[in-house]
Amino acid sequence: MALEDGYSINTTEDDQDSDTAPLLEKEVQEIKVPPKCCSVRCNLAVMMFFGFAVVYGLRVNLSVAMVAMVNGTNDQPSSNSSISNECPAPSPAHNNNSQSSEQPEGIPRYPWNSETQGMLLGAFFFGYLFTQIPGGYLSGRFGGSLFLGGGVLGTALLTLLTPLSAQLGAKWLFALRALEGFGEGVTFPAMMAMWARWAPPLERARLMTFSGAGSSFGAFVALPLTGFICHSLGWPAVFYSCGGAGCLWAVFWFILVSDEPRTHPRITVQEKDYIINSLGQQGTAHGWSVPVWSMLFSMPLWAIIIPQMCSNWSYYTLLTSLPIYMDTVLHFDLRQNSFLSALPYLAGWLFSVGSGVLADNLLEKEILSVTAVRKIFTFIGLFLPAAFLLAVGFSGCSGVLAVTFLTLSSAFGGFSAAGVFINQIDIAPRYAGMLLGITNTFGTIPGVLAPIVVGYFTKNHSVSGWRNVFWLSAGVSAFGAIFYVIFGTGKIQSWARTDEESDTDEHD
Repeated sequence: MALEDGYSINTTEDDQDSDTAPLLEKEVQEIKVPPKCCSVRCNLAVMMFFGFAVVYGLRVNLSVAMVAMVNGTNDQPSSNSSISNECPAPSPAHNNNSQSSEQPEGIPRYPWNSETQGMLLGAFFFGYLFTQIPGGYLSGRFGGSLFLGGGVLGTALLTLLTPLSAQLGAKWLFALRALEGFGEGVTFPAMMAMWARWAPPLERARLMTFSGAGSSFGAFVALPLTGFICHSLGWPAVFYSCGGAGCLWAVFWFILVSDEPRTHPRITVQEKDYIINSLGQQGTAHGWSVPVWSMLFSMPLWAIIIPQMCSNWSYYTLLTSLPIYMDTVLHFDLRQNSFLSALPYLAGWLFSVGSGVLADNLLEKEILSVTAVRKIFTFIGLFLPAAFLLAVGFSGCSGVLAVTFLTLSSAFGGFSAAGVFINQIDIAPRYAGMLLGITNTFGTIPGVLAPIVVGYFTKNHSVSGWRNVFWLSAGVSAFGAIFYVIFGTGKIQSWARTDEESDTDEHD
């Protein structure tokens, strides 16, 4: 059967070269699309949204709590740092900052310096590195619901032990955070593997960006809530509440969610047929063997890996270190700190959801090809944020300018959610979970290195040190945007097609 678009799972290499319109087979296009409202696929997106909100609450809680946990976050700059580089804080504001960081009686605080804090903030990603690829492979083979739910539940249970591990020492806390990362590493690959079986091609961007936007929403909610809890109840309560929320979400997840439409007990026949027929063979599990060598030498895959690493450098820099910047340079008190640190994630959440709807509309109306949509949204989502990060470096001691530019940077960064961050499911739907595991493994490297680099640059808490942090992030992000525009594609790759699809192409 000859198809009309490179997005189709049955296109030949010659057909793929056009890549001019969104793709569904004609028979599938004639199937009546069931209502989206209250559909099982939309309910799955909502469950994933709240799941990733919990995931990022578990991930960022330490960033704000660190300000309350550490006795000496505002340690004086060393003698070789110029006092002109420091932002002066009026005495009343400085006193409020000091008081707001005080903890209820009996709550311990620890003398960790900037380098130790950077190591602790990056510890999560040491564990996160190791389960991405296995999680993606196993999710693609067996289904992702168990791995996504189990990853969140395991991380939540470990989070409950954070106060105990901190009391035992920094090494114990480092090990615990690494274990949390180990458990959480399977969640995003499992999400991608599930959407490969649940998301019709012309609904992929909106479903995936909405569910993934839970991460930005989680950071937006967790940061101010963490600040409020730290101030009111003490920092240990942060980890107890986040861990409890993760356990509660896991209960609903295991009750309501199935791996694929075929096994869901409450899906309508119309919706099930629509999803299965629109996905075809690409909506099934892959076998035990996968085309590893073809993946490793696939330029479209590297065109996803490199920009994701570049984008994540900026994202993880802000995720782990922005509250410290707000505290040590701009001198916001703990409650102001946590609220203002959350604003960029609110903007990123709103823009990422909007980008998914816009991207799908462009494909449905055949205005742009899949490749064009992915490249445009990726360029906007990486290059414009780089420009605003560059501006943050020039904002000096102006808290208003700094927060404004950081918020705009995160807002436009949301566009990449409908670009490079869902590109795996374009080039190899059946292997999307494993590909996300591969790209996320590389994308986690900045999560390990960025907090350490930030700790090195900012050990004197100077404006010039933080300027270097933002300028480095801007340069890395801009490079990623240019790299993807040159090498990225939305076409399905030959090594990703099933034998049945290849036979069909040959006969056509």
